[in-house]
Amino acid sequence: MTPTPAQRRSRLNSGARLPLLPPTVLTWTRNPTPFPGSPTSPAPCWSHSLPRYNVDSRTNISKPDFLGQAFLALGEVIGGQGSRVERPLTGVPGKKCGTILLTAEELSNCRDIATMQLCANKLDKKDFFGKSDPFLVFYRSNEDGTFTICHKTEVVKNTLNPVWQPFSIPVRVLCNGDYDRTVKIDVYDWDRDGSHDFIGEFTTSYRELSKAQNQFTVYEVLNPRKKCKKKKYVNSGTVTLLSFSVDSEFTFVDYIKGGTQLNFTVAIDFTASNGNPLQPTSLHYMSPYQLSAYAMALKAVGEIIQDYDSDKLFPAYGFGAKLPPEGRISHQFPLNNNDEDPNCVGIEGVLESYFQSLRTVQLYGPTYFAPVINLVARAAAKISDGSQYYVLLIITDGVISDMTQTKEAIVSASSLPMSIIIVGVGPAMFEAMEELDGDDVRVSSRGRYAERDIVQFVPFRDYVDRSGNQVLSMARLAKDVLAEIPEQLLSYMRTRDIQPRPPPPANPRPTPAPEHP
Repeated sequence: MTPTPAQRRSRLNSGARLPLLPPTVLTWTRNPTPFPGSPTSPAPCWSHSLPRYNVDSRTNISKPDFLGQAFLALGEVIGGQGSRVERPLTGVPGKKCGTILLTAEELSNCRDIATMQLCANKLDKKDFFGKSDPFLVFYRSNEDGTFTICHKTEVVKNTLNPVWQPFSIPVRVLCNGDYDRTVKIDVYDWDRDGSHDFIGEFTTSYRELSKAQNQFTVYEVLNPRKKCKKKKYVNSGTVTLLSFSVDSEFTFVDYIKGGTQLNFTVAIDFTASNGNPLQPTSLHYMSPYQLSAYAMALKAVGEIIQDYDSDKLFPAYGFGAKLPPEGRISHQFPLNNNDEDPNCVGIEGVLESYFQSLRTVQLYGPTYFAPVINLVARAAAKISDGSQYYVLLIITDGVISDMTQTKEAIVSASSLPMSIIIVGVGPAMFEAMEELDGDDVRVSSRGRYAERDIVQFVPFRDYVDRSGNQVLSMARLAKDVLAEIPEQLLSYMRTRDIQPRPPPPANPRPTPAPEHP
């Protein structure tokens, strides 16, 4: 059943992932000449230096007066109240430079969703004992002239005149917001062994597709190889655009601007399989020259996500250790050794508590995830209005010991405003973690399936830069680890029919502190 426009608007866009990408450096100026020390050509970035200049019309515009600068990440702006932040300007010794007020606004085409339906006529016959089993593959063109797959239709069996089901796709995915960018569509005949037969292709653009809202548009399907070989070749069939419509949907940024807070909790593996922290071979080894894999993963993810947590207080736990003085084994002990208040101030506070725990607890075992998942789930269960969303980061080195209980905990948590990130460190095989990820097969327990996908697993070793560049490794890790959080948040809001609140006024009253596990 095709959703009505009203239903479409109530759904949520799966995109808007920019705010959770890792920060790199870019300098903005109001002058074509780069600010001293800045790159001459901007690279993809989300951390900004904002110099401010005074331009006097009586002087050379290429030599404006420097008034000050501010440094901040895009996430700080979007995560601010109403996506607004005020920062002091600095950079002129002995002088007050004033302040700068910044706001973030999402481009309208980032939230547009295109819905279309296509059919084909008289496609080439490819199957020896039948007709064809056609399907379409959509490609978005890139700046360098290459193409990236952005959508595949379903296969329609045994026909040369298929009618495909309507489908929806974000406009930013289809053309990256460039309405005139080439969209290439290939037509294939499906084969069971995966060696699909190429029937032909045609090109279009978002702008051309959008014209079909009031009329059918017919495209010739051409096979370049056949066209070169056969003089009388006309085409390999036609594809008709039957319908095309565009609707706007809520995005991740809408919820952040409306005040939704991301509450970040950390759980670190303190089992003996990590090795003696005093030995360089340990995954917990505190080298004076570089961060351990645990610290790198924590810093990479935490420094991005903290911009979306207003109080910057992060509950941090360890599991699998013996605690002094009686040697009790715990699977959810606070890293700051404070059972009443496990919150650490900022990611640096989490790191400090983590390092302190390594000096005081005894690494032991086994590896249990369920206790800390249930701990965060209890806090998330108290929130149902969309004002808060919980993200649990678990960093571990090996095989999980309570798989059955962990699956049960994940299935139960899948109905709550909560996501789980698992980062695997070390050389171990992580088949069990892949199973928990649920990308291919939904996690289930006792015949009950997870309501939605809330787990993202990545092995840290896949992101280690060969040159030893830790900054690059952390940036790659953060990008992939956080990529699914916006869609997971949106999927929760969508299933609960929770719409984003209007952005608060410029000077809102302080919001109450979130419930921490």
